[in-house]
Amino acid sequence: MGKVAFLFPGQGSQTVGMGKGFAEKDRDVADIFRTADEVLGFPLSDLIFAGPQETLTETVNAQPAILTASFAFFAKVKEAGLKADYVAGHSLGEYTALVAAGALSFPDAVKIVRERGRLMEEAVPSGQGTMAAILGMDREKLEKVVKAASTPEEPVELANINCPGQIVISGKTPAVKKAAERAKAEGAKRAVFLEVSGPFHSSLMKPAAEKFAGFLAGFPLRDAEIPVIANVTAKPVRDGEQIRKSLIEQLYSPVLWEDSIRTLIGLGVDTFVEIGPGKVLTGLVKKIDRSAKAVSIHDEESFRTVLEQWEGNEE
Repeated sequence: MGKVAFLFPGQGSQTVGMGKGFAEKDRDVADIFRTADEVLGFPLSDLIFAGPQETLTETVNAQPAILTASFAFFAKVKEAGLKADYVAGHSLGEYTALVAAGALSFPDAVKIVRERGRLMEEAVPSGQGTMAAILGMDREKLEKVVKAASTPEEPVELANINCPGQIVISGKTPAVKKAAERAKAEGAKRAVFLEVSGPFHSSLMKPAAEKFAGFLAGFPLRDAEIPVIANVTAKPVRDGEQIRKSLIEQLYSPVLWEDSIRTLIGLGVDTFVEIGPGKVLTGLVKKIDRSAKAVSIHDEESFRTVLEQWEGNEE
């Protein structure tokens, strides 16, 4: 087996009941959910396990919920003795990656992402900003489309470079609509508007990033025990202060996911293990490099399957 990277999902992967099976059977996992409840001062675990989905999907709830469920899955992975050479997470998932790498404590991460979600939600008045996934257009061509549709008052920018042919754009609603129409006219297969509460990963998030920097200053960020691939640079980082800087920039910068996976492949990673709800990142890895081995641990059954495969490879 070559090198291994653990990947952690971001917002959009939340589902009611994530991690419930593990929490019911495993006291340590139940403690993780209990810790999140205590840190936030309200029963987040009830919302995770019982819903409703609409409330769970609100940015301010979804962020700590996904982090908590993903970290609970990671705790099982760690307990089973599975280790990674690198970690990475998609947007919000970068915080789970940092907890897994020992740069951030879990209770601190829960507090941080709750506030991050709140600041992201309130940064732009509801309806004024949006995001859309543009399918079937390459990055260079879409970059030109977006530049042509953007103005200083009504910007639109590349936000998530997920994989070839799947790029999310973000900005003021009229500009995003204009760019989406133009992209389709110039050969994009589809434009799918996302159900999000704001224009994340765009310059419109800079005021939120300033407030977030002040909040983040109250928390220690240690040097990571294993390298974390930062969303904003797609490069490995271990230094605590460098990590802090990249987390602030991440709010208004594009998520360089495709570049991050290519960086990991270049570093000798051939096995990617997505840990947390959903299988979005596993799918993206396959679209970036068909030959890469990508598996997902999102429930008890998938955990057992990956464990058996892992043990089989080590024999």
